[in-house]
Amino acid sequence: MHHFNRRNGELYVEDVRVADLARKHGTPLYIYSGQTIIDHYERLSEAFAPIDHMVCYALKANGNLGILKMLAKRGCGFDLVSGGELFRVRKAGGPAKRCVFAGVGKTEAEIEQGLREGIYSFNVESEAELEFINKVAGRMKKTAPIAIRVNPNVDSGVHAKTNTGTYENKFGIAFEKVEALYAKAARLYNLRLVGVQMHIGSGLTSLRPFIATVKKMLPLVMRLKAAYNIEFFDIGGGVGIVYGHALESGPRKWWKKKHAPLTIAAYAAALIPLLKDLGLKILLEPGRVIVGNAGVLVTEVLYVKKTGRKTFVIVDAGMNDLIRPTLYESYHEVVPVKQPGKQSRLVSTDLVGPVCESGDYFCKDRPLPPFKQGDLVALLSTGAYGFAMASNYNARPRPPEILVQGKRGVVARKRETMADLIRGEV
Repeated sequence: MHHFNRRNGELYVEDVRVADLARKHGTPLYIYSGQTIIDHYERLSEAFAPIDHMVCYALKANGNLGILKMLAKRGCGFDLVSGGELFRVRKAGGPAKRCVFAGVGKTEAEIEQGLREGIYSFNVESEAELEFINKVAGRMKKTAPIAIRVNPNVDSGVHAKTNTGTYENKFGIAFEKVEALYAKAARLYNLRLVGVQMHIGSGLTSLRPFIATVKKMLPLVMRLKAAYNIEFFDIGGGVGIVYGHALESGPRKWWKKKHAPLTIAAYAAALIPLLKDLGLKILLEPGRVIVGNAGVLVTEVLYVKKTGRKTFVIVDAGMNDLIRPTLYESYHEVVPVKQPGKQSRLVSTDLVGPVCESGDYFCKDRPLPPFKQGDLVALLSTGAYGFAMASNYNARPRPPEILVQGKRGVVARKRETMADLIRGEV
């Protein structure tokens, strides 16, 4: 579900014409639909209403302050993986008591920050980290709330770089060693055992791995509850989105057949029966499913280059603006901002950027409408891990972020300037 549509052949975000935003703010630029983000959060929270729960949005997907403020105002919690993300949440008005702090490499300064702010829980990912949090908390004369992250050794079937739940991955404590570590944690004076956590990967579009993992975890969770009176079970995030849309007609049947949607309703319906009798608060850590389909990256065609073997459409956005196709071989639907005439024939196209890398591409050999210099192109479903992973590679300023709500589009982050590129350098 998203709030992108066509009117008289023009692409709109809610009630704002994309071409108008591009003309006003330049390209490349990210545009987000605020209503899409709100709808996805509310649908997820409502779907889990039959059980005690807290939705903790995963900031790593998109940490824009405008988005965080919208979610915080609606009672959303937050899943953090750095002190910088905690800083962002607090600046956006989010309460620390609704934050869980994950990550395998928390620094002393980050642990201190979490304790000072009063976060809900640290998700502990190693025995060494457990001991270190206890040490830092003792020095600060505080008690650190913790949950141990369990690695259930379940393959989620996603891309190797986003799979997190097997023993080949750096995350969590091996399933067989968890109870011994809880017993050790219970003997450490500066820790308070508040929960247990799991997370098996990102971008899942099948229910099977979620169901299998929760079923494997349930006996362990019940034993931990009985032994330590923990208050929550954090089932992580990972619900994926479908990167092919119904916005355009075209040759995408192969994609839709391979990647059927995993709906929020189906996710909740499958898991609630397994969780409802635990007597624990259930924490969810969604990221992509909240913001993924809420964003587009708009770029302008600079040149069309034909080599005899290939047609390259060169745009002003690059891999520094959206690295997912290069990093994960990921798919993003590419559509013209202004729909071409019905007689336009599709052309096998490589859509590429200006960055000095052969890996600087958004798609290869994809049937696309014939583009010409000056045309505006939209890359869909870029709300998650788009700007969040952007960089200044090739000394390129990062694009602005525009947040649309109804008929109004506001600058949620200004375009970087050349001066921003060297700020802090001597």
